[in-house]
Amino acid sequence: MRNHTATHLLQAALREVLGDHIKQAGSLVAADRLRFDFTHFFALDDHEISEIEGIVNEKIISNLPVEVKETSLDDAISRGVTALFGEKYGNEVRVVRAGDFSAELCGGTHCRATGDIGPFKIISEGSVASGVRRIEALTGFSAIEYNRARDIELKKAAGLLKVTDLKVAERLEKVLSDLKQHEKELEKIKQKVVTRGADAILEEIVRVENIKVLSHKAEGLDMKSLRGLADSLKDKMGSGVIVLGSVLEGQAYYVSVVTKDLVPRLNAGEILKAVTGGKGGGRPDMAQGGTSDAGGIDMALSSVSDIIKEKIK
Repeated sequence: MRNHTATHLLQAALREVLGDHIKQAGSLVAADRLRFDFTHFFALDDHEISEIEGIVNEKIISNLPVEVKETSLDDAISRGVTALFGEKYGNEVRVVRAGDFSAELCGGTHCRATGDIGPFKIISEGSVASGVRRIEALTGFSAIEYNRARDIELKKAAGLLKVTDLKVAERLEKVLSDLKQHEKELEKIKQKVVTRGADAILEEIVRVENIKVLSHKAEGLDMKSLRGLADSLKDKMGSGVIVLGSVLEGQAYYVSVVTKDLVPRLNAGEILKAVTGGKGGGRPDMAQGGTSDAGGIDMALSSVSDIIKEKIK
């Protein structure tokens, strides 16, 4: 009963904020919550949701009288009463009014006044079909309990950040900004450490039919760092083929590079797929990929020279 009246207020608020194109497309009314589907082509932003929620709560606090009156369908429609799209009505209809704010054709049970609804809280808004949105909301004690739980979580966050409740977002923005900057600095340091070892790695170069070939297993590098190391080795190598591999968090990552002068004869993507068993891909001069077979990385990298021999026959 309470939530049925709340859906009427919600629909009127939606029409006020979003426009008269809003039509009910379904609803669910339970003792502790409500669900309302309506026609609209765009997701609601935070400002719109806040405005709609505010209007509903304003009408609840105003304690508007809820009146039920039977009248003719023609009279109701002429007075702008909202009807359910596609619904068939008889000549006599039942109009439910909430003050001067809402008037709908409805056969359900309702509060005597909007103040009986209690606090109203929208907890979600999303799409359920093309051109149909859904709002879920809580009222009364359920809304109070939901707000209490949110308040507890907010206080926990404020405590961890060592700020007042209303400063959580501001402090969190700064923490995330600082973290992003630290990550950039860490990445620069990581790349410097990786590239400093390039000269030692170049000592592993072998020649296959007068083509310099380098296959190397790096320790604990992600794909971005692996590409950075490959670029550094390519610059120092001048001409040749490079295949690098690394294991990180149970995944094997690979990068294959063929210098421009060798692209007419060799393809980095084909070499990579031969190494990984068909995984990965990219351009003729650079390819990357990964597999879940972290234990097979040594064997895969040891096959590189034989793969090059086969490719240049």
